[in-house]
Amino acid sequence: MFSPKLMSGALYDSNVFSSNTTKRSDVAAVVEPSLRAHTLWERHGLDLKLDAQSTIYNENSSLDQTNARLRGNGWFDIAHDLAVLANLQIAHLNEGVGTLSSPVNAISPTPYDLFSGDVTVRKEFNRLTTSVGMRVDSYDYGQTRAQDGSIINQDGRDGQIYSLHSRVDYAFSPVLGWFAGVEGNQRNIRGTPAQTLDSQGYRALSGFTVGFGNLLSGEFGAGYVQQRFDAASIGTIEGPAYRAMLTWRPTRMLDVHFKAEQVVTQTSDTSSTGVLANAFQLGVDYELRRNVIVSLAGGYENDRFFGQQRKDKVTTSDARIKYLMNRYGSISVFHRYTDRNSDIPAFSFDKHQVGINVTAQF
Repeated sequence: MFSPKLMSGALYDSNVFSSNTTKRSDVAAVVEPSLRAHTLWERHGLDLKLDAQSTIYNENSSLDQTNARLRGNGWFDIAHDLAVLANLQIAHLNEGVGTLSSPVNAISPTPYDLFSGDVTVRKEFNRLTTSVGMRVDSYDYGQTRAQDGSIINQDGRDGQIYSLHSRVDYAFSPVLGWFAGVEGNQRNIRGTPAQTLDSQGYRALSGFTVGFGNLLSGEFGAGYVQQRFDAASIGTIEGPAYRAMLTWRPTRMLDVHFKAEQVVTQTSDTSSTGVLANAFQLGVDYELRRNVIVSLAGGYENDRFFGQQRKDKVTTSDARIKYLMNRYGSISVFHRYTDRNSDIPAFSFDKHQVGINVTAQF
């Protein structure tokens, strides 16, 4: 089955450079074609999606960007209780100005190539389900430009992240289960001549899963995380960890989504620090009418930096209305707001984005 889609639209950005000193607004055109192909086999399966996105600004051409991505996932049923799962991604992407790891004072996106793949084996033993797998993510970064016209080379962020993961699930009943999982990683990141960004770490979580039919589903877990950076200036990031994901459908017309998670990452070559991020997201989708969907979402993130005296608090909101004209077309309008409040004023900013999109699909 092949499913082509084309989305085109326009947006207004009140602060295109995500700056608290150089605030410039602009409008941009957005075009996003995509093609999905998936099998209809009774057993096994393959699902592929090829998509691209071009954003072209009216006055600030340095912000123009084009992303292209091929994603695929497949599953092979060796037996009724044994399966191999795999996913793959090959992409050319851009890291937006003002994001957590974007270089300070950048006036253009940072391009990078990404290759990632994961292979997992899943085995069921009645109420017990086990899985074990491995994953690799390879990054190749390009360069961006600073406000003074100089080039910011991001080759120091090139590298690979290797991960091993395993999980055990046990179903006490159709509505309640228990899980335990652990993931270890080896991050080989080039860094700078003065400081490497290599690190090794793990995250272990255990908790409960719930599933009351279509009404309520999700999982809640807690555990411990540790990421040991080779650079002495960053050191070791460790402590209690958590993850919560919940979907609640009180009526056929209302969906409520909640997610909370703690992750450890690293920032751009220009600051070379480790980050402990705590993120919370809450979203609501409401079918106002049969062909009108209202979506509201809010998020909060607290970023603590290691190797740098800095803490950031990020608040976001997203509101959109989607009108389904028929099965082949839709129109949506949206408003997004982002506010980053940092201990270092150069990283603080707020912005509004307002836009409209038209989608045609088959």
